Amino acid sequence: MKKSKLIVEYDYDFELAGIVSTARGYKMAWEINHKLGIHLVKQPDLVVGFKNQTERQFSFYAFETRLNRLKLFKNKPVDYTEGNYFLVPEFPRFDFIILTASEEPEYFTSVMNLLKEIPSIELITSLPTDSLRSKSNFIF
Repeated sequence: MKKSKLIVEYDYDFELAGIVSTARGYKMAWEINHKLGIHLVKQPDLVVGFKNQTERQFSFYAFETRLNRLKLFKNKPVDYTEGNYFLVPEFPRFDFIILTASEEPEYFTSVMNLLKEIPSIELITSLPTDSLRSKSNFIF
């Protein structure tokens, strides 16, 4: 019998940024809410499966409107011990990952510029979504 292979291509219509900060997740969400005038809300943990049949949970906060979507993810799992389990394993040095999707062309740039003004953010930089192997972690 002939086997068929299903190939699914996703549309990655979002942009990612990495943040280095010593702040805790709730504190970072509060600072972003205050700076952007939004209301990030804690969501149930995101469960991600890894190749060795291991699942890890990642905490995240979300804010969505009709035109814009912003999510703040912790890059390390909730039950972090030693190991190579990161939401974006290509960039393990980042503490947080910001996901933005918008109908407005300059939304990502304006968010990045405002977040650079938060004192507890040591570094924020755009991540190349085209070359990320782990970008499928953000399809849910």
